[in-house]
Amino acid sequence: PFPIIWKDGHHHAIAESDLPLLAPPLDDYKPSGTPDPLLSKATEWITLPDGSIRETNTMPQWAGSCWYYLRYCDPTNTGRFISNEAEDYWTSDKPGMVDLYVGGTEHAVLHLLYARFWHKVLFDLGHVKTPEPFQRLVNQGLILGEDGQKMSKSRGNVVNPDDVVSEYGADALRLYEMFMGPLEQVKPWQMKGVEGVSRFLARVWRVAFEENESGEIKTSPKIQDVPCEDKELLRVVHETIKKVGEDIEKLSFNTAISQMMICTNAFTQAEVVPLKEFTQFLAVLDPFAPHLAEEINSRLGGTTMLSETAWPAYDEAALVRNEIELVVQVNGKLRDRLMVSK
Repeated sequence: PFPIIWKDGHHHAIAESDLPLLAPPLDDYKPSGTPDPLLSKATEWITLPDGSIRETNTMPQWAGSCWYYLRYCDPTNTGRFISNEAEDYWTSDKPGMVDLYVGGTEHAVLHLLYARFWHKVLFDLGHVKTPEPFQRLVNQGLILGEDGQKMSKSRGNVVNPDDVVSEYGADALRLYEMFMGPLEQVKPWQMKGVEGVSRFLARVWRVAFEENESGEIKTSPKIQDVPCEDKELLRVVHETIKKVGEDIEKLSFNTAISQMMICTNAFTQAEVVPLKEFTQFLAVLDPFAPHLAEEINSRLGGTTMLSETAWPAYDEAALVRNEIELVVQVNGKLRDRLMVSK
């Protein structure tokens, strides 16, 4: 309940010693059919001995959801919702408390608006040091039905994720949602796309394992614990580590997945797949398809979960191309393309 009391047409806050003000127990929570709040049913609680009347409106859930990020920074503090020390630690020299706020366009007129308002009030009152709560805002695009319209039960175009997981697995669903296009873009759902990423995951599996007619799974003879002698394969692996890491920071998940597909093709075509480089690839794949990556890593002898290991470091020297493409033109017309050593 709002900690407000009314008397003679004027209102004032209750004493701080009476906080928090808890709602009284009610035997009946059913709507009354009138605009009056539910607390209006608690007649004995509403009226005070001096004739004052309690405010019967209650604080909405926005009252908590608009500043919870501050409390997360100092959850055990019983004196303040966040101490100066905790705020300094989490904010440092950044313009806001939260590094990244991801929400749909509907959030722009709901939670985002309210949270910024609450934070600015707290700033004006001197309780926080930054005028804005969020450093970076990203509005993710809506996923439409296959008919290109917003999903709704009435249109019958709703995609049940449980059905997709049952048929293709959680990794395929997760991967396809990131591969559909730029995060901010509105895009229609396509089952063919799920099938496509499912085939990609199957190719990754086949790089590492073979299955005989009896269904027995064995490590592919291509997987060898040897140094990588294939400079082009090494370049692709380190290019993948670099690009995927950078794309994750930019939230460009679709292009990161495209690069991992290129790397998988390189592994597929290679005569030997060095275990070290393939494990590095699995570590890069892990945030996108954790079930598959962790399973392959475990079967190949990995004793530590990929999610608990450091992100692999790429080698700048390995990124250098040993060959360059020369374009041959005669009188302005393309005649040939040649790959030559540097």
